[in-house]
Amino acid sequence: MTDQLSQSRTSQSSRAQQPSLLSARKLALMASVVAGLGIAVYGVSPSSGGIDIFGSPAHAQTNNVVSSATQGFADVVERVKPSVISVKVTMKERARDAANRSDDDEAGSPMERFFRQFGGPDGLPQSPGRGGRHGEVMGQGSGFFISSDGFAVTNNHVVDGADKVEVTTDAGKTYTARVIGTDPRSDVALIKVEGGADFPFVKLSEGKARIGDWVLAVGNPFGLGGTVTAGIVSASGRDIGSGPYDDFIQIDAPVNKGNSGGPAFNMQGEVVGVNTAIYSPSGGSVGIAFSIPASTVRNVIAQLKDKGSVSRGWIGVQIQPVTQDIAESMGLKRADGALVADPQKEGPAAKAGVEAGDVITAVNGQQVKDARELARIIGGLVPGSAAKLDLVHKGQDKMVSLTLAQLPNTQEAKADVEADEKRASHGTDVARLGLTIAPASKVDGAGNEGVVVMKVDPESAAADRGLKKGDVILEVAGRSVGNPSDVREAIEAARTDKKRSVLMRLRSGDASHFVAVPLANG
Repeated sequence: MTDQLSQSRTSQSSRAQQPSLLSARKLALMASVVAGLGIAVYGVSPSSGGIDIFGSPAHAQTNNVVSSATQGFADVVERVKPSVISVKVTMKERARDAANRSDDDEAGSPMERFFRQFGGPDGLPQSPGRGGRHGEVMGQGSGFFISSDGFAVTNNHVVDGADKVEVTTDAGKTYTARVIGTDPRSDVALIKVEGGADFPFVKLSEGKARIGDWVLAVGNPFGLGGTVTAGIVSASGRDIGSGPYDDFIQIDAPVNKGNSGGPAFNMQGEVVGVNTAIYSPSGGSVGIAFSIPASTVRNVIAQLKDKGSVSRGWIGVQIQPVTQDIAESMGLKRADGALVADPQKEGPAAKAGVEAGDVITAVNGQQVKDARELARIIGGLVPGSAAKLDLVHKGQDKMVSLTLAQLPNTQEAKADVEADEKRASHGTDVARLGLTIAPASKVDGAGNEGVVVMKVDPESAAADRGLKKGDVILEVAGRSVGNPSDVREAIEAARTDKKRSVLMRLRSGDASHFVAVPLANG
């Protein structure tokens, strides 16, 4: 079997199979960032929540610091391990299908044979989907207490669709829990344990994890019970393709299925991240795991505690990175900022005068490095708050003020553009770009704006830049185009200005974006 890398949520769940194979919530690694900044994150201040996660925990001393591995981790582990819980969920059979889990169980696999030594049913100790009543599916993950009265954090994908949630403490006691709120976009969930009090809890770190810092991962891998592993922070700001706000901490502490929702601790016994995904060819740890930063968790759970859901700021734009080619074609000094591909009509940005082709370089004075950073910054602001955007607008610096709206639950659907092969004969060649184009008004389903790409020479620069049949070219070099002659004139103007590439604004499917296409000589 080909050893193909894939990424998986680390919870052990029947919705995700036996622990021998990597199939729980597989994520495809994607490079594109389409942030309809209608997507936004965690806009809340600490004062809006009622959880005591911002002060010192009652059951953890934080003044004993382990400075190096040579001193060992036992003191830290002794303090924090009692706060970590095993999370067991039960759901109806119907929920398994809705949860996008796979069924690639393999009887007799090496991991199944390993578990058989422990005497669990069918070789798996309370394996998901085994040992439950007919029509029920079981799954396991991890979590940790953040307050003495039983509030605990885990992953959304651990409790998603659960009909019943039970937690088992490090001391072996089992309690029923209820889901207070979940946030699929950040994969954070808040639960509340019933029937107990004075639980040991831990504090979310207020500092940022640094690359090279020691980290301890505590959780319930493979349903074995509380397990501790150690490693370092390998990287930060990782984008793993799970959403527009990806900002994961990468750690090399061994993390496996069943660890989902478990904490990653620093040497002060503070939670620096919540383990949520692994990157592995086998399903087991290969030293690449991803954790949600404590700063993200803090903001999300405060809102979940307050109202059971997360409200996110929204300015209503589609954005994309500023590549070096795009920066050169726009005359920008640096390839920084976020390029506005399409401001949504009646959205806050459009009302404030933001246009397609503008580059957002700062928000409230905070510099914007790239499109993902803009998404996170806007998401960190509360809906209804004011924001000032620094722009590069048609080569000039500009500032606009706007009021953030709340991210809509639904997104506007746009008609797909389908270019029929028969209609290619009506197209006009743009030989220097390797394109055959036709007015959109003459192509069914393409609308009335722009020109439709009917053919693309596979050996052309346009093909290299990703243009394909059915794309609609809306602008060329900042000029709106409606027919092939408009495109030719814009290209010639770019040549006259001694541009090495021409910037095109395209509509592809339901999204708009810019592409810098090199101009051929001659």
